[in-house]
Amino acid sequence: MTLNEGRRVRLAAELTLTGGLTGPPVPAQETEAGADSPASAVAVTGSLALAAGAEGTVERVDSYADEQSHEVREYVRLTSLRDDFGHQMPPGSRGQLDEQIASLEPAWQAHLGQRDRVTVRVRLDSGFVLDGVPEHLFTTF
Repeated sequence: MTLNEGRRVRLAAELTLTGGLTGPPVPAQETEAGADSPASAVAVTGSLALAAGAEGTVERVDSYADEQSHEVREYVRLTSLRDDFGHQMPPGSRGQLDEQIASLEPAWQAHLGQRDRVTVRVRLDSGFVLDGVPEHLFTTF
């Protein structure tokens, strides 16, 4: 499933987010170190649970292709070479090139079978924004 911008979606499963952040510095009169020092920053940790079924709107869809392996890049290079200059090559050289391409064919087929990694930015109706979330966590309705 590929989501599109503006599409209404629903969270498919409960999602729990945990983490920490550093809050604003405490005023200088409240610390001995002073307000601008890193020691005066307030550390905050917590978690947020979003229930399955929370609805929102897709704001952005990002697709990331996996990096090509050396074998895939070599397959592309050699097939391009054969397509552009194969008709000019001596039969022996052309045969060797075809053998090299055939040996790289399984890596090429595996690459073709891979899907791009897709993440989305969704603004939930509650006002929360989820960014960089895998698309499979949402269903359309």
